Amino acid sequence: MLIGPVFTRELAIAPRRPRIYVARAVYVVALLGLTGTAWLILTGTQLIRDVGEMAQFGGVLFPFLASLQLALGIFFSALLAASGAAQEKDRRTMVLLLLTNLSNSELVLGRLLASLLNVLVLLAAALPLFMLAALFGGISFGQIGRVFAVTLGSVLVCGSLGSTLALWREKTFQGLAMTVLMLVLWLGVGELVAVGALGERWLGIHTTSWAIAISPWQAVLEAARPFVHADPALGPLGSPVTLFYLVAATLTVLLNAVAIGWVRRWNSARDDQPPGPLEERPGAAPLSLAEGRVKGPGKAPTCADSGARRAPSGVPPSQPAVAATPSPGPTRAVWDNPILWREIRTWAYGRKMLAIRLAYLLLFALAVANFMFRVQPYPAAARADVLLAVVPLLVLSLVLVNAQAVTSLTSERDVRALDLLLVTDLTPREIVFGKLGGVLYSTKEMVLLPMAFCGYLCLCGYLGLEDLFYVIGALAVLYLFVAVLGIHAGITYAHSPSAIATSLGTVFFLFLGIATCMRMMISFSGSFQAQLQPFLAFMVGGGVGLYVALGARNPSTAIGVASFLCPFATFYAIASFLLHYTLAVFLVTVAAYGFATAAMLIPAIYEFDVATGRTTPGED
Repeated sequence: MLIGPVFTRELAIAPRRPRIYVARAVYVVALLGLTGTAWLILTGTQLIRDVGEMAQFGGVLFPFLASLQLALGIFFSALLAASGAAQEKDRRTMVLLLLTNLSNSELVLGRLLASLLNVLVLLAAALPLFMLAALFGGISFGQIGRVFAVTLGSVLVCGSLGSTLALWREKTFQGLAMTVLMLVLWLGVGELVAVGALGERWLGIHTTSWAIAISPWQAVLEAARPFVHADPALGPLGSPVTLFYLVAATLTVLLNAVAIGWVRRWNSARDDQPPGPLEERPGAAPLSLAEGRVKGPGKAPTCADSGARRAPSGVPPSQPAVAATPSPGPTRAVWDNPILWREIRTWAYGRKMLAIRLAYLLLFALAVANFMFRVQPYPAAARADVLLAVVPLLVLSLVLVNAQAVTSLTSERDVRALDLLLVTDLTPREIVFGKLGGVLYSTKEMVLLPMAFCGYLCLCGYLGLEDLFYVIGALAVLYLFVAVLGIHAGITYAHSPSAIATSLGTVFFLFLGIATCMRMMISFSGSFQAQLQPFLAFMVGGGVGLYVALGARNPSTAIGVASFLCPFATFYAIASFLLHYTLAVFLVTVAAYGFATAAMLIPAIYEFDVATGRTTPGED
């Protein structure tokens, strides 16, 4: 056995799953398609006359592919590692693993590498493509080796971070949210250091070297250069990229050492604790509330009503029951929708949600400080500078809302509470809207603070009143879309990691994948006519991928239309924004994503049994 039976089992079973071959083929074909698209853009706008121009093309293409692969590696390594460890806890299999003779290192490292196996396979599959890209010229094999070393180190660090946080936190969303927030904070600190937040030098080393040493993004850009610059202050290490290797290895070892040392204490102490109040036990409250629910007008049931025992028959009313159970304490009236009541009025997602909110508030404060110190002192600041302060915060909030939505269903499914809810008299509309309302309430800081920040930008004069209306309206539609997308994925996919990966991967593609296409347009040419046809083909491929992810299990004409509409709409909206057509951005965003939201929401309400897999289409 390599690193324990957990990893050995995954290594033996993974080749039997068709999706690993599909993912590997799709990834390589996508990179090849981007390479071909860039080549068509270049040859469509200018004539290639000599080898030097081909080498110039290779020199521009290589950093683009390297940074894209790093972004994918960081995102999916953290996501898969966190969701894999969280699933073990949600399904109570972590307790069974702790009862075996597995050592802590076999458990932690085996689970980590089993989660990262797919990512490592994709990196290995992409290596020949990068080698072929060297045939264009302008790329050396040393550059390729440095880029893959930086990517591998970043994948191990991000996977270790996601695994450690998921083993520590008690809820799936807590692990995912803390992982995303820590990654954003890590990358944000690296960018602040890169722009000189620490001055020109710190501890005798240039701040540019520090930024490369601590930031994967800065490190991969430096590694993709033909020649890495050496810093004499680093001594025998020579270049900052080498220092990044050391930092990545150190962080990987430290994170896994903490997880190995504390995994049993984190996951055993909770099992020894007595069960808390009814509303704090995940999965128990909705069933108990549904048992005492009263349909129609009348007194709303209370927490005490569901747990109180009746007096034995035959006892006079004036005589108190001897075996009566004392009142558990103050009672609270349950709303007509007990799902929504539990999501809003109880700690349904654990008390550690406060830590996530505080972490988000810290990142929000950093974004505001970045705007105050870098943009606001210059009234004529470029639009790109304002976007740099706003867009990362908006994307982060959309990802967190989506993660909360999908885990609200997968957590219920993993603890078998969803099956209990389905046998109550709760209607599909009450379950879906209850979950949706609870998601938006629990992430209210992620929804309202970015909107408030946009209002502040309007007061400062960076946004007009009309633009503010467009931004707020489009954000409201996007927040509802990502929330419904998470609910849709949680209902459709019975396997929690598949649901989480599909939901967050869709958000990743729509908002970051399309932005990647726009970056390619700017990098290779300024002629939109020559770029349109290659990117139309790429958008069609993205639409096919979205339809497979969202509608393969339960085909729907509306979901099919939405799958092909959203990539084109996002592409058009970004292009219109660059051309300052704000009304077009608002109308297209609201129409496309509003329709996609309805296409996922209506089947979830009116065909709930089909969506959850309890019946097949056509059954009575």
